[in-house]
Amino acid sequence: MYAAAGFSGPEDLATLSQMDETILLEVLSRRFQRDQIYTYIGDILVAINPFKYLPLFEKSESEKYKSCSKDSLPPHIFAVANRAFQSMLGRLATGRNNQCIVISGESGAGKTESTKLLLRQIMELCKGNSQLERQVLQVNPLLEAFGNAQTVMNDNSSRFGKYIQLRFHGTTVRSAKLNEYLLEKSRVVHQDEGEKNFHIFYYMFAGISAANQEVYGLLEPEFYRYLNHKYGSDETIQRWNKKYHEVCNALDMVGFHEQEQVDMMTILAGILSLGNILFEPQDTGILKVTDQSKGWLKAAGGQFGVEQEELLKCLICTMAVTRGESIQRYHTKQQAEDARDSIAKVAYGRVFGWIVSKINQLLAAKEAMDIDELREIGILDIFGFENFAVNRYEQMCINLANEQLQYFFNHHIFLMQQNEYKQEEIEWKTITFKDNKSILDLFLAKPLGLFSLLDEQSAFPQATDKTFVEKLNGSFKGNPHYKIGRSHNLVFTVVHYAGKVQYNASGFLEKNRDTIPASIRGLFIHSVTPLLSVLFTATVSRTGTLMAHQRPRNAQRTEDSFNSTRKQSVGAQFRHSLAVLMEKMFSANPHFIRCVKPNNNKLSDQLDSKVFMDQLRYNGLLETTRIRKDGYSWRPFFEEFVKRYGILLITPNVPLTKESCLAILQTTGLNDWKSGKSRLFFKYWHQDQLAKCIEKLEKAALIIQKYYKRFHCQSKYKVLLAELQHQQQLELERQIEERRQIELEQEMERKRLEMEWKNERPVTPPVPLPRKKKPLPRPRSVAVDKFHKAVQPPVPKPRSKLTE
Repeated sequence: MYAAAGFSGPEDLATLSQMDETILLEVLSRRFQRDQIYTYIGDILVAINPFKYLPLFEKSESEKYKSCSKDSLPPHIFAVANRAFQSMLGRLATGRNNQCIVISGESGAGKTESTKLLLRQIMELCKGNSQLERQVLQVNPLLEAFGNAQTVMNDNSSRFGKYIQLRFHGTTVRSAKLNEYLLEKSRVVHQDEGEKNFHIFYYMFAGISAANQEVYGLLEPEFYRYLNHKYGSDETIQRWNKKYHEVCNALDMVGFHEQEQVDMMTILAGILSLGNILFEPQDTGILKVTDQSKGWLKAAGGQFGVEQEELLKCLICTMAVTRGESIQRYHTKQQAEDARDSIAKVAYGRVFGWIVSKINQLLAAKEAMDIDELREIGILDIFGFENFAVNRYEQMCINLANEQLQYFFNHHIFLMQQNEYKQEEIEWKTITFKDNKSILDLFLAKPLGLFSLLDEQSAFPQATDKTFVEKLNGSFKGNPHYKIGRSHNLVFTVVHYAGKVQYNASGFLEKNRDTIPASIRGLFIHSVTPLLSVLFTATVSRTGTLMAHQRPRNAQRTEDSFNSTRKQSVGAQFRHSLAVLMEKMFSANPHFIRCVKPNNNKLSDQLDSKVFMDQLRYNGLLETTRIRKDGYSWRPFFEEFVKRYGILLITPNVPLTKESCLAILQTTGLNDWKSGKSRLFFKYWHQDQLAKCIEKLEKAALIIQKYYKRFHCQSKYKVLLAELQHQQQLELERQIEERRQIELEQEMERKRLEMEWKNERPVTPPVPLPRKKKPLPRPRSVAVDKFHKAVQPPVPKPRSKLTE
């Protein structure tokens, strides 16, 4: 159908004139072959993992999708980021509300990479140059190192779920918060064939210098049982070395102190050393560590900052107090190994929880702000649906989370819409879809849901995994979503929305209890490694979040507080955290990204039709396309619509009525919309068309403002200029008047002085007039020779000595 040269199919599947599974598969396949990995279904984005780097992710592409309309550029995840950002600011039809972006899909479908691209684009849109915005971008590399691992389906699989909340004041990020869900701690002590431990263990060996390895007490990675005595090729080690330095930079950027980083690596080294401690019975029946393990026990004690004898005592026996008397119960070899692995899992889980808690402290708002002024964009990146050869407790929790997300998707896309069509009496032909509410009830119903029965069995000390499976078989016999296992193994099958999954119940009760030896708490609280003491002093919230606080003076009080919080099972914490997550998501405006992987072999440019079609079916993409094509995804109430678009009538005080809505719509030229009893019904593209009407009006308003401001400024300038000229004239006249006044005063002063001078001058005889004739010369005889001395009188002679 779409085999024409150069044509790869429409960018929006909702525009297809004919629609079935074959056509959907053909269109998406052709687009994938041309590296067009993004396709719209109305306002929903389908993203196919290309398993390679594409030019689509470059900076130049990011610039194109800033403030663009949906139909002006090809489909892209950057367009989803822009749409959520503009909606959060109130620039689109939804108004100024909180937004959430839900990324779903199988493991290996590309959810983690999509999350990073979304975060990067949102930071670009808000022009993120502040330290907080740079720190937000550094969160993902840090969490990937400690929370991701290689699985058979994905080389960088998230082994935990996260919901990132970005809180904005205007266009600026003011704070951020990270919510983490169900870290797969069992991976620390066991990995199936073809899988690896968490990334950070491999990065650590590749990046730490030889001198620091000696400081931490690390040997070659092939020695460690928790790493399956395996490492990697030279090329892989070089990549891990680079990743380790990226993690160190992220730790510095986010704000972790140097001592905290050292303590963290020391604890990780201690966890690895702990895994190499093996036990053997003595003649007395009491366990001891093997000769080969004594060095590992000493190393683990030193790395944890505790005495090795005390650590060994916690591993091989349990202290019980009965009627005031302390009784030691020695473990079997299996119990000691379980205690060892439990300590390793809890210690790693505490490190991860502390990292998340520390990130949230550093990304919190630095100043108090009115919560009504803040708006939020949330990004959900949670583990994909999993179905392995052996599925354990973690896979059951992961698949429950995916069932919850599928229900959220169905509720928004199908259930809520079609119920509103009935209530508003809109003519509509019902579209059927796979409603998974009954599967959620199988897991979550009280008191007979699967998790309720698991908690009930976990509370009984004598209960076993076998009694738990027997309880399930008896309670759910005849349930269409539950199948009893036929083998003698402890297995049962659940028919999920994505297919049947068989679960191996071995270890279910222990993992749900998540207990560690009671004495290990007190031992680690008093550790000389500061961070380890902080981790085991902390308490745990109802959702499993670590809440660190200062080390109290009374250690016993701390242990009691710790024990009280640990009475809640892992399953109960997970269910409560999912309920909180759903509450946040239902209160926000959702944007959906459906990630799909083209094949199970992680190969680029290859599409396996069966694998691809299975995902299209259980994701309900055909039904989604139909409801986006024929349905009305945007359904505002009359009051909401008038408040948002009443400005299009260009009249003040528009009444919030249906008549006002109809008058507004007559000015826009929209068609194919419907009016119900209390709300309007629009197609997904109507939002963009109304946004263009508002944009057109805004441009017109800007032009009017521009000319008005020009006229106003010119008028004001003329008035100011006339006033200035008048003031200058007045100033000139004042200066002339002042000059005249000064001259007058000077003249009067001169006259006054002249009068004073006349009045004060003494009377003198009249001056004779000059002679008119030249006087005659005197005779010479009478003339005095001025050159001769005058005649002097005679001088008396001096007395003689005799006379004296």
